[in-house]
Amino acid sequence: MPIRHRLLAITVAVLWGANFLAIHASLQVFPPFLCGAVRFTLMAIPTMVLVPRPQVPLRWLIGYGVGFGVLQFAFLYLAMDVGMPTGLASLVLQSSAPFTVVLGAMLLGEKLSVRAGVGVLLAALGMAVVGTQRLGAEAGVLPFILTLLAGLGWAFGNLASRLAAPPKPLHLTLWMTVVPPLPMLALSLITEGPDRIAAALALSVTPQALGAWAGIGYTTVFATVVGSGIWTWLMARHPAGSVAPFSMLVPVTGLALAWLVLGEQPAVAELIGGVLVIGGVWWASTRRPALMPDPAAEASRRPEPDGVRCSDSS
Repeated sequence: MPIRHRLLAITVAVLWGANFLAIHASLQVFPPFLCGAVRFTLMAIPTMVLVPRPQVPLRWLIGYGVGFGVLQFAFLYLAMDVGMPTGLASLVLQSSAPFTVVLGAMLLGEKLSVRAGVGVLLAALGMAVVGTQRLGAEAGVLPFILTLLAGLGWAFGNLASRLAAPPKPLHLTLWMTVVPPLPMLALSLITEGPDRIAAALALSVTPQALGAWAGIGYTTVFATVVGSGIWTWLMARHPAGSVAPFSMLVPVTGLALAWLVLGEQPAVAELIGGVLVIGGVWWASTRRPALMPDPAAEASRRPEPDGVRCSDSS
């Protein structure tokens, strides 16, 4: 990859890592399910007006929207609302990668290589280390489990996206946002109730809500449209193995920004678990480089030209 494209990939990782701070800000005003409904509605309306519907089977479009949109963000927003630290959420959400590998093998019959298997086990070990630290945390282990479920939802979305095989992936990403608003609003009405929704909407038109709206705006424009747009552009021009490892910078950015901005200082064991997770995901998502051919061996396998034969000089 040219240096300019590497810098673009790093920019996307920073945009996505900072997105967790934006979510934290938006949850200060909006309850989690209502926040998701507002966020996706703001994207769905212009998408339906301006973006052609992707030419993929409807079931995979809906599956992508349910997995990536509804399940991932319903569980993630709820986890952060009930006490999941912002930086740690960016790390644990990387569980989507090993979940995708395992589900691909189980549901799609994809071959699980030894390298991928080792990476999954390493990432699972890292998650276990982080999970044990959450047992002693004030918020308990529930936010950790909810974030894992968010990663699982993302993995199901990945499978639906893969089966859709869209000719224009960005169009699928944008049209995915049409699916979550109604399910998110239904969840909000059932669990958060009309009173809490009304209170949040009333607060949303006051100056105190500027930070929350800025967070939703960042998530909508920079994290989704700009970040996903650049990422899709890079994936179309380079092998996935060259681009995908840059996503490992997302939790690094998320943890660092949460530390600097919110004062969240992860425990040493959580950092160790994070290194294992990132290393395992990177190992599982990259292919072993092919060995360079031996010139002598290649020469020995070449057919001899017509009329020329090697003979013993003796």
